[in-house]
Amino acid sequence: MRSGSSLVCIGALLLGLWASMAKTSDFKHHGYEEMVRALFAVQSECPYITRIYSIGRSVEGRHLYVLEFTDNPGIHEALEPEFKYVGNMHGNEVLGRELLIQLSQFLCEEYRAGNQRITQLIHDTRIHILPSMNPDGYEVAARQGPEFNGYLVGRGNSREVDLNRNFPDLNALMYYYEKNNGRNHHLPLPDNWEQQVEPETLAVIKWMENYNFVLSANLHGGAVVANYPFDKSREARVRGKTTYSATPDDKLFRKLAKTYSYAHSWMHKGWNCGDYFEEGITNGASWYSLSKGMQDFNYLYTNCFEITLELSCDKFPPADALPREWLANREALVSYLEQVHHGIKGMIYDENNNPIKNAVVAVAGINHDITSGVDGDYFRLLLPGTYTVTASAAGYMPSTSTVTVGPAEAIQLHFYLKAVPKGTEVNMKSQHSKKGVSSAKVPPANLGPR
Repeated sequence: MRSGSSLVCIGALLLGLWASMAKTSDFKHHGYEEMVRALFAVQSECPYITRIYSIGRSVEGRHLYVLEFTDNPGIHEALEPEFKYVGNMHGNEVLGRELLIQLSQFLCEEYRAGNQRITQLIHDTRIHILPSMNPDGYEVAARQGPEFNGYLVGRGNSREVDLNRNFPDLNALMYYYEKNNGRNHHLPLPDNWEQQVEPETLAVIKWMENYNFVLSANLHGGAVVANYPFDKSREARVRGKTTYSATPDDKLFRKLAKTYSYAHSWMHKGWNCGDYFEEGITNGASWYSLSKGMQDFNYLYTNCFEITLELSCDKFPPADALPREWLANREALVSYLEQVHHGIKGMIYDENNNPIKNAVVAVAGINHDITSGVDGDYFRLLLPGTYTVTASAAGYMPSTSTVTVGPAEAIQLHFYLKAVPKGTEVNMKSQHSKKGVSSAKVPPANLGPR
């Protein structure tokens, strides 16, 4: 694999050395009002490829604004994947917030300058950027300032709830199903779950339900490493001991994490912040077990694959450190985004060419299925290789195909399902289970960087 420095140099060329470098004076910390103005300024500068929308409000009433980039804002185009970046989930971990503001400005400027790589990315992808999931916590942390910011001040929302310990715990149910041959995707939520989560968490879950996200990253601080699922250990916690908790897509997640790590200026080197992570990546549970986290929830409740990016030793770096951090992360942010275009994708139709939503797409040998969206399109991230893929839906006969995936663009594989003849029984693994889920007792949450 190429060294990180080589990748950054190549990335700089690909992103256009001719583009003017941002001045150091352009970098600063953005309070809520300043952040909103910055997002609307981008939308005003690139009105035909952007849209701003709110997914909800924080406890104190601040909008959770998302900036969308695509060639047809506000519209899901069939076979065009949906991608999201989420920053500032912990209010005092602020670098992700600033990087996503910079990324938004960069995408707009490079698109207007005719950068072919960025233009193609915006035309072929629907990109959603949420710079701050926790604007209330940020304001608390910002009052302390970079010099005096503590480890916990502003971490939670205004009720001091850690949002990355606030999602419904689907891991316990998944680990039970693994032992009992239960369903392996889109697990049911507990009863009354909406009353058990914070407004910011609720807004993000509803967001996930409204968009068929394929790939995502969650930007944090306090370490420098690309962290991938599962975050929660399968075994009971033993003091001083950690265990690797692999998903069925472990090899793919490792590749996604390495994509970011090696495109980053120094993450891949491993030694950062007094810790060592080989190749700059780690399995979450192998680092420390975490319950009710957002990245595991993405994988178990939706079609989305998410990793958590720890991007700075200093949770609230001074403003004069931001230009260096932007240059260190710029190529990595773009390279990771491009990973949404790998694997297979296609349409699932009935015999009359009508799209079938919520059809299940299963890959032999990988015990994690995904489903088609409302337009009948599906996206399945996969490493290069040959796979046996089966599409199925209630009332239809399953259809199976073999496909070879290469290292470049996603291979298109369409399915046409025939209705089940009357009187015929199809032996399909049930895709539904009882809605009620009992809550397992968990030990107190670890308050590490994630």
